[in-house]
Amino acid sequence: MAERIDTASSASYHAADKVKDYMLLTKFTLSFTVVFSCVICYLLAPNIVEFSWFNIIILFIAGMLVTGSANAINQAVEKDTDAVMKRTAKRPVASGRMSASEAYTFAAIAGIVGVGMMYYFFNLSSALLSAFSLFLYAFIYTPLKKINSIAVLVGALPGALPCLIGWVAATNVISPFDKVIVGNESISNMAGWALFGIQFLWQFPHFWAIAWVAHSDYSKAGFKLLPADKGPTKFTAVQAIMYSVLMIPVGMLSYYYGLTGRISLWIVLACNLFMVVQSVRLYIKMDVPSARRVMFSSYIYLPVVLLSLLADKHPI
Repeated sequence: MAERIDTASSASYHAADKVKDYMLLTKFTLSFTVVFSCVICYLLAPNIVEFSWFNIIILFIAGMLVTGSANAINQAVEKDTDAVMKRTAKRPVASGRMSASEAYTFAAIAGIVGVGMMYYFFNLSSALLSAFSLFLYAFIYTPLKKINSIAVLVGALPGALPCLIGWVAATNVISPFDKVIVGNESISNMAGWALFGIQFLWQFPHFWAIAWVAHSDYSKAGFKLLPADKGPTKFTAVQAIMYSVLMIPVGMLSYYYGLTGRISLWIVLACNLFMVVQSVRLYIKMDVPSARRVMFSSYIYLPVVLLSLLADKHPI
C-alpha cells in the first residue's frame, strides 16, 4: 500500500513539473499579457455591444495557443543561447528537461489548433493574421536577433498584431481605409489600427529598457538588440524618448476616430507623458536603475491605457 502511495505521489509530482515546464515553454506570463491586449481590442470593436463570455474564453484560449506556439519555437531554436544566459538557463529546452523535438511537436499542434479556432469561431481574416504573427515571430524575428538590431523593429510587428487580431476577430475588417458598419452608423477602421499603433510604439522603450538591464546576458549570447553597437548609450536613450513621444499623438487617435471619449484621452495622455519623463530620466542618468524604471513603467502603462479605453468606449 505504501509503495502505491509513493508511486502515485511521484507521478503527481512529475505531472506538476511537466505542467510547470510547459508554462515556461509558452512563457505563460508574457503570453497572458499579449492575449490580454487581444481580448481588450476585441471588446473595443464598435460592433461588440454585449459581453459574450464564450467568445472571450475562446479568443483567450486560441490566443494562448498561437502565442505559446511561437514562444515554444523560439525556445527550441535558441536552446543553446538560452543555456548560456542566467535569466533563461532554467527554461525546459535549454536545461535539457525537454527535447527540442517535443517543443516543436507542441508548437505545431498548438499553432494549428489556435489558428483553426480563430477561423472556426471568428473569421478567416483573424486566422490569417494569427498565422502571420506566429510565422513572423518564430521564423523571422527569432533568427534575426543575432544578426542585426533591426530585429526589435521586426519583433514589434507580431508583438502588436494581437491588438489588430482582436479587432479583426470582431469586425472582420482589415484595411485601414475601410469602415466598420454598425447598424446605420460607421467608424473608420483606422481606429483598430490606432490600437495596433499604441502597442507597436510601446514596445520600443519597453524592450530597450529590458535589453539595457540584461545587456551582459544578451551580449554573452550574441544577441544584437540595442540600437547602438556599443551597448547602452545616449543613442539608445534618445531612441526610447523618441518612441515615447510618438506614442502621444497615436494615443489620441482612438478619441479622434470616435471610438472612445475624453476621459480616456486624458488618462492616455498622462500615461504617455509619464513614459516620456521616464525615458528622459534614463537619458540623464544613464544607469540600470533608470532603465529598470522605464521597464516597470511600461508594464503598468499598457493595462492602464487599454482598460481606460475600454471603460470609456463610445456606443455606436
